Amino acid sequence: QVQLEEFGGGSVQAGGSLKLACTASRNNYLLCEKAWYRQAPGKERELVSSIIVSEGTRKYGNSVKGRFTISQDYAKTVIYLEMNSLESEDTAVYYCAAKRCGEPSFGYWGPGTQVTVSS
Repeated sequence: QVQLEEFGGGSVQAGGSLKLACTASRNNYLLCEKAWYRQAPGKERELVSSIIVSEGTRKYGNSVKGRFTISQDYAKTVIYLEMNSLESEDTAVYYCAAKRCGEPSFGYWGPGTQVTVSS
């Protein structure tokens, strides 16, 4: 089984920065893709960014391109989301997700961490 946990959420003023981290506690070798999703109140969960673990290929949602950066540590067990130029619209619960190799969808999710951006 894989357990994910997010760290680094909090409150920040618009224009500020935050960095989130997500650790996979076990069986990290099973995971081929990791991602950050977010869900704002009254809205559907949306993909923020994803990374292919083995090769580092990254994708970003249109609303965060140029402001957010996804990365992973050398051991490829931790992923990060560096968020710059934060806007009030970025306020949401941010979730770490992971996809098992060979699976079509993200089957592992962290409990989420709140990010609040005040204007």
